Amino acid sequence: MRISLMTTCLVDVMAPDVARATVTLLERLGHEVVFDKRQTCCGQMHTNSGYYTEAAPIVRSFVDTFEPALETVDAIVMPSGSCVGCVRDQHRLVAQHEGDTELEQRTDAVAAKTYELSELLVDVLKVTDVGAYFPHSVTYHPTCHSMRFLKVGARPLKLLRAVEGLEMKNLPESDTCCGFGGTFSVKNDATSDAMVTDKAANVERSGAEFVVAGDASCLMNIGGKLRRTGAEPRSVHLAQILASTREDPFVPAETILGRAS
Repeated sequence: MRISLMTTCLVDVMAPDVARATVTLLERLGHEVVFDKRQTCCGQMHTNSGYYTEAAPIVRSFVDTFEPALETVDAIVMPSGSCVGCVRDQHRLVAQHEGDTELEQRTDAVAAKTYELSELLVDVLKVTDVGAYFPHSVTYHPTCHSMRFLKVGARPLKLLRAVEGLEMKNLPESDTCCGFGGTFSVKNDATSDAMVTDKAANVERSGAEFVVAGDASCLMNIGGKLRRTGAEPRSVHLAQILASTREDPFVPAETILGRAS
C-alpha cells in the first residue's frame, strides 16, 4: 500500500521519534510511506475550544494538502487518536459552521481515508503481529478521543499482546482522562493537574516500566508528571513499541516522552 503520513504538529515539534517510528514500522511491513511537506496542523486546538471560524483556514489548508493525493494513496495515517478524531468529526462541523457545502464534501472525502495507527494496522492492513520485540512491562492508557470519538477499542491491546517479550500490566481506572485536553490544561490548570496526578499514581500502581498510548499529547502530560514526581515508569508511544525489534530495539531517551534509564 501507499500511505500518506500526517505527523501532527505536536509530534513534529515535541516527539519527532514517534513519526520516525511510524515510518519505520510501516516500511518494515512492506508499505510505501509518503510525506507532503505542506502539512501543518489539523486545527484541533481551535475546534476543541469552539473557535470554528478561526479553524476554517486550517481545515481548508489540511484538505488542500491531502485531498489531491486521494487518488494516489491508499490511506492517510496519523499517530494520534485525537487528531484523527478532529479530522473525522470536527472538520465537517467547521465546514457546516461556515456554510461551505463544497468544503464539507471535501472534508468527508479526506476523512474517509484517514486512520489512527492501530486502526490502519488492524482494520486496513489486517495485521496484529507486526514482528515487534519489547522486553518490558507496559500498561496501556486509552486516550479519550481514541476511546470515545474513534472507538478504537481493543485494537491497540491486540497489537501490544502480540509483541514478543512484552508483559501487559493492568492500569487502574484506565478509562479516566489524564487531564491534558489541549487548552483545557491551560485554562483549567488546577483541575488538569489533579487529574494527571491521579493518572500518574495509577500508572505507578500498575507496576509497569512503561505507560503506552496512541497520543503523544497525553504521554507528554503523563510523562511530565511522572518525571516531576520522580516516579520510575516512562512514557512511550504505541508506534515506538511496534517499531522496536531484536535487531533495532527501542532505547528510552531523554525526550518529552521518556527519560534515560
